[in-house]
Amino acid sequence: MSQDDLIPPTPSDKDYEETASANAAEIFDQEDPFGLFASWLEDAKKKEINDANAMALATADADGLPDVRMVLLKDVSEGGFVFYTNLESAKGEQLIANAQAALCFHWKSLRRQVRVRGRVEAVSQEEADAYFASRARDSRIGAWASKQSRPLESRFALEKAVAREAARFGIGEVPRPEHWSGFRIRPLQLEFWRDRPFRLHDRMTFLRHDFSSPWTVSRLYP
Repeated sequence: MSQDDLIPPTPSDKDYEETASANAAEIFDQEDPFGLFASWLEDAKKKEINDANAMALATADADGLPDVRMVLLKDVSEGGFVFYTNLESAKGEQLIANAQAALCFHWKSLRRQVRVRGRVEAVSQEEADAYFASRARDSRIGAWASKQSRPLESRFALEKAVAREAARFGIGEVPRPEHWSGFRIRPLQLEFWRDRPFRLHDRMTFLRHDFSSPWTVSRLYP
């Protein structure tokens, strides 16, 4: 396979014309970034086939080398964006050591993107317990069985660990492991991006210097 076959072609004039009318309406219609995000997420839930709440989470390791992976947004409010994980995973250890992160939501069907940058804090024990209890039983057992991000000798070894934990809990309650909890990204900056023809995209950014400061809003060149 040649590179020409692998990489999609640059859009033509006709391609741009076909998408121009769909993206003509004004959608930067709120001064509250969380209200605007909620509106866009509702639009994404109607259009995206899978996981409208999927987001790329970027962290950095001890050497400053960036790391990124997809996770699922589980709560959002003016307090920030919440997801859950094994605290002993790579992302968990990186966030504990360096409590800063960035997020990126990309809704391809809408041709929209939201970027978030901010500080990170742990969710409360009560929040973590409540969300863990809402998960499917097998997912809760999996949280006990998986040594996330560490070497796995075989798939069979994982299946044995799951069977062992399932037998240990039997038909009883599966509590939340101490090594499993959540993080909240409290944003200092949010950028909303919408595709427009000929790469003349719409960009709006919300910025604040600290959590007690008001948001400043500005448009950006594409």
